[in-house]
Amino acid sequence: MILGKVAGTVVSTSINVEVKGASLLLVDKCNQRGEKKGDYIVALDLVGANRDELVMISESTSARETPTTINKPVDAIIVGIIDIIDENEKVVYKKVTPSHK
Repeated sequence: MILGKVAGTVVSTSINVEVKGASLLLVDKCNQRGEKKGDYIVALDLVGANRDELVMISESTSARETPTTINKPVDAIIVGIIDIIDENEKVVYKKVTPSHK
């Protein structure tokens, strides 16, 4: 799996992927601390990720093995939104949630 931060959306007037409720997101690959690499990919989003969220991405054959994407021309899919990453018993990433007033 690959880690990445959602950088924006991708809109296409013509697309060969018919997945209801899905959107295409532009994702900047990251390290485990959420630091961006400047290496972008387009991923199909089925989990409702938002801008600046750290996500897990499956690529290639794995992206086409979900019940929703089987036999679809998909190369990258967002499979999860990350809340916390623990590396060697130390939290190196924690999702920041907006505070409510």
